[in-house]
Amino acid sequence: MTTLRGCYTAIVTPFSADGATVDFDLLEEQIAFQAAGGVSGIVPCGTTGEAPTLEFDEHREVVTRAVEVGHHHGLTVIAGAGSNCTAHAVKYQKLAHELGADAGLQVTPYYNKPSQEGIYRHFMTVADAVDLPIVLYNIPGRCGVAILPETVARLARHTNIIAIKEATGSMDSATEIHQRCDITILSGDDSLTLPFAACGSSGVVSVVSNLLPARVQALCNAFLDGDLEGAKRIHMELFPISRGLLSIDVNPVPLKAAMRLLGRDRGNVRLPLAEASKDANTKISTLLAEFGLARLERVAGA
Repeated sequence: MTTLRGCYTAIVTPFSADGATVDFDLLEEQIAFQAAGGVSGIVPCGTTGEAPTLEFDEHREVVTRAVEVGHHHGLTVIAGAGSNCTAHAVKYQKLAHELGADAGLQVTPYYNKPSQEGIYRHFMTVADAVDLPIVLYNIPGRCGVAILPETVARLARHTNIIAIKEATGSMDSATEIHQRCDITILSGDDSLTLPFAACGSSGVVSVVSNLLPARVQALCNAFLDGDLEGAKRIHMELFPISRGLLSIDVNPVPLKAAMRLLGRDRGNVRLPLAEASKDANTKISTLLAEFGLARLERVAGA
C-alpha cells in the first residue's frame, strides 16, 4: 500500500521556445531540483503540467521520464491520468500502471457535471479496471462539480482509492471527509497546507514547491512531527508567495513566469492559456524579490 505524506510537487511541463515540443532535458533537470529539495514526490501531467494540451505521445513520454528520473532519486510519482470520459480515464490509468507510476491522479469529470452517483460510478470503473492506487482530485472550481464527502467515503471503501487531493478550499469539506473515512487527505492549495493539517491532512500537492521545494517539505515535516510552532513559522513565511503568486493569473501562468525570472523555465504556456502580461510579470518579480528569491541559472531561450 502506498503511503502519502509530505510534499508532492505538481510539476510543470517545460516547452521548447516555440512551444511546439516538450523540453524533456529541462523536465529532468526540474525533477532533479525537486529531489535535491527533499520533497516526497512529484505529480506530472496534472493541472500545473498543462495535461489537457499534451498529445498522447507527449503525455506518455512525460510520465516515462518522470518515473525514470523520479524513481532514480527516490521520489514517489503520482501521474495525472484523469479525463471527463470514463473510458479515457481508464486508458490513462492503465498507461500510468504500465509506465511504473506509483499512483494515478484522477480528477472529477469536468464539463459533464455528473451527479454524485455518476461521479461514484466513474471512479469505481477506473479503480476496478487496473490495480494501481488512485488519488482522487477534487477541484470544483475547474470541474464545475465537487466530490461530496459522503461520495468520498463510499469511494474510500475500494482498496485502490487511497487518497484525495482536496482543492475545494473548504476546511469544512476536508473535516467531514476526515470524519467519515480514513482516506489520506492532501491539500490542493498551498496557502491551506497547515490549516488542512488541522483537519487531518498529511501533506500537500504543491505548486509553490516548484520554486521552494525544501521549504514546503519542511512545513510538512514540521506538522507531521508535531512541531506546531515550527509549522506556523514556515506557514507565515510561505503565505505571501503561496497566496500572492496564484492570485495574479490562472495556474500555471504565474508559476511559469516566476520560474522564467529565476532561470528555471522559459515561462511559455500552450493555448488556450496565454503567457503572463507585462503587468503580471512586474508583480511576480516584486513578489519574488520580497521573498528573497534571485535568478540562479539561465535556461537556454529564457
